[in-house]
Amino acid sequence: MAEISYVVVFPTIFSKNKIPQLITNIKKILKIKNQQFKSVKRDDNIILVDANDPVFASSAINLLFGIEKIAIARQIKNDFQGIVSEITDVGGNLLLKGEKFLVKVEGTSKGFLTKDVEIAATSNIIERKQNLGAHPGTDENHDKILYSYLTKNNAYICIFSDKGNNGIPYDVESQKTICAIYDELSAVSCFETIKQGNDVRIIICYRQKSELQNLAKIINQILPRLAQDNVELEFFELKIKPTGIKNYLIYVNSILEIMLQYSYNRISLALSPLVFSSDFIDNSLKSVFEKKKIPIIPLSGVDVNLFDDAKEIGLERNLKKLENIVTITSNEVPDFAKKEMEFAIRTKKKISVKVGPNNVHDILDSFEENH
Repeated sequence: MAEISYVVVFPTIFSKNKIPQLITNIKKILKIKNQQFKSVKRDDNIILVDANDPVFASSAINLLFGIEKIAIARQIKNDFQGIVSEITDVGGNLLLKGEKFLVKVEGTSKGFLTKDVEIAATSNIIERKQNLGAHPGTDENHDKILYSYLTKNNAYICIFSDKGNNGIPYDVESQKTICAIYDELSAVSCFETIKQGNDVRIIICYRQKSELQNLAKIINQILPRLAQDNVELEFFELKIKPTGIKNYLIYVNSILEIMLQYSYNRISLALSPLVFSSDFIDNSLKSVFEKKKIPIIPLSGVDVNLFDDAKEIGLERNLKKLENIVTITSNEVPDFAKKEMEFAIRTKKKISVKVGPNNVHDILDSFEENH
């Protein structure tokens, strides 16, 4: 029986009605990452990528949102005996001595129950691989899961699988959203804005030049998620003191005023009721509404998973900075720094960055050229 290996993409439940957009994004990210592929097609509620190098292709695809999990799997016909045999073969190759394994089969079965496949494959593995000493585990206690997914006509026996980033596909919204990155909290907010399907226009704000190296590293982790070849960035220097809670609040309000100067109707606010006072948030919302624009608050439902998102975009070393930001204790609602904001707008720097592995250097070099 001929076996075909695919990168198998499992959309999140929120993406199952947005699969065409997810397929578009997959094609874009593969081209950006120079990964050759023969086809990207749909089989029921999953997406199959026939790629020249499934390992590197799966790594590239897993930068995208709208994916629950991603796998490299063998494709065979949806046939009971064939599925059991293939799971047994794959399991024998993947299991190590003494490992507890769990056979998990999901999807659409024809003339049999998925539970029957799980039992039969488990029994076969125990019988044929006695020398390994491998034995069945439980849902709660296992070393390795042998996962298979069935569609109407085919079965996919997974060799490797990994968790996705969840969310919904990038750019399912028809309008662009302005998003500012100026510290760790705003970076996570931008990450969540993209995760919620928004097409973002990113600006970068800084108070002193020494902050640019860190901001460039952060942006380098976010840009690949946009599924774009080139991204235009704008830099604004706000000469506001970098110390003190009140100065930080002035800084945040001044950045909002800069975003309100753009023609985009949607404004992403890096605010959370767990961090900022209700008065401060209300004042920001009022400023947006007065300009007849729509505020987006991506962090409104995010709590401790804020730190998970931070790790996802490579901010493990910056968690202490993030902790310092999220422990703000102030009910002040200071005005924005009008003079500094107007200066920043007059002296903004615009650069175009080609998305790739050396974005940090490209961003800083392009900035210096335009400074």
